[in-house]
Amino acid sequence: MAEPDRSEKKRIFTATDTVYAALGAVLITVCAWISVYIGAVPVTMQTFGVFCVLSLFGGKRGCCAIILYIVLGMLGVPVFAGFMSGPGVILGSTGGYIIGFIFIGAVYSAAVRVFGKKLWVEISSFALGLLLLYTFGTLWYVFVHTASDKAVGVAAVLSQCVFPFIVPDIVKMSAALLCARRLSPILNKRERAKRA
Repeated sequence: MAEPDRSEKKRIFTATDTVYAALGAVLITVCAWISVYIGAVPVTMQTFGVFCVLSLFGGKRGCCAIILYIVLGMLGVPVFAGFMSGPGVILGSTGGYIIGFIFIGAVYSAAVRVFGKKLWVEISSFALGLLLLYTFGTLWYVFVHTASDKAVGVAAVLSQCVFPFIVPDIVKMSAALLCARRLSPILNKRERAKRA
């Protein structure tokens, strides 16, 4: 994205940032509604939405969009897969995979800040963020089931909730990066026009 002017740099979060964060949350929501269940966890376009929002709008706006999305869901807005909502979704066995989106945003934001927005940086940070999401989500799943006296092994959770999703997530990551690279010049042009 184009660098903001000096007056915008002084503000932590501008009105434009707010609009993009809201649009990002909407995009993730729409993507979450496109889902097919394979085992315990639905295959959704959610991760595509997360990758796309981060690559298109930047780390700060993307992270805010992810957090806004999760908060809206917890407050009862039906933004999650299957039009679900409420704290029960997050506190349930698969809630860790939703919270894991924050890891993707944090890793991406930090990597781009340090190394710049290069393709290899985006791919590497998304891959690492996805690994952290899988790890946190799996541990969360095991913890929730163990706490409810329905203990389940890590291997069983991985076979149900991780392995079937690796290839689809790689495809969604590639598609999101492609879309973002096509749309970024348009957004940059519009932002420059606003500041002119």
